[in-house]
Amino acid sequence: MIDAHHHLWDTTRRHYPWMAGEALAPLRRPYGIDDLRRETAAAGVERTVLVQTVAAVEETEEFLATAAASDGLIAGVVGWVDLTDPGVADVLMRLRTGPGGELLVGVRHPVQDEEDPAWLARPDVRHGIRAVGQAGLAYDLLVLTPQLPAARDVVRDLPGVRFVLDHAAKPPIASGVTEPWASEIKALAESPNVTCKLSGLVTEATWTDWDAPRIAPYADHVLSCFGADRVMFGSDWPVCELAATYTQVTDLAHHLTTNLTRSEHTQLFTTTARTVYELPA
Repeated sequence: MIDAHHHLWDTTRRHYPWMAGEALAPLRRPYGIDDLRRETAAAGVERTVLVQTVAAVEETEEFLATAAASDGLIAGVVGWVDLTDPGVADVLMRLRTGPGGELLVGVRHPVQDEEDPAWLARPDVRHGIRAVGQAGLAYDLLVLTPQLPAARDVVRDLPGVRFVLDHAAKPPIASGVTEPWASEIKALAESPNVTCKLSGLVTEATWTDWDAPRIAPYADHVLSCFGADRVMFGSDWPVCELAATYTQVTDLAHHLTTNLTRSEHTQLFTTTARTVYELPA
């Protein structure tokens, strides 16, 4: 079982702007490799993908070193680079040839924080994403529903890049609304070079009052649009702790996929992540 999306951070060493506000106060403590080992062991997860939390190449370098020293637990790192940097290809080469560089499997930028809903359409951004693909890496799309049209265009226009949609574009589960999210997801899934993470759903529901029946319609829609061979499980730990424990999230994922065949179950919990991120053996 592969957890294709989790984080680590150390609030004693680095500032995390996205953690501002009282609601996120429970997360403002260090989460390290020992915490990860404990959580994954309890949930039956054997390998993971560690994903960036801040827009800093230095964090990516630290994550690569952490992954290299994890005895195989962290099988890959989705890092960050400045996509608008004309020299982005050189930065990627430096990361890939540095310590732990063979474990760099993808790049992500928090597009959800960009004010321009068409940020992904910018020529300099497109140049950066193309460089990510040419380096043999996947690009993680961290977008919200208003940014899905731009995401759909970039996925279609760059067919040689492997794209991964994080958290199913954060559907409005707490409100129970499905549109326009559902239609945009269906349109995005028409491009064969994009896969979707079944992750981050508990924190899009009401944190203190969620259950599987209220989340299931959104998970079912993702599976209907993408198919199990283009969906991968992610815990979004430790962020998920705002609403659920690591084990509760993995149990929820198994519950939401009880109708899958054995082969489809293997694809969603193992094969898709291993293939899309080209995880090392």
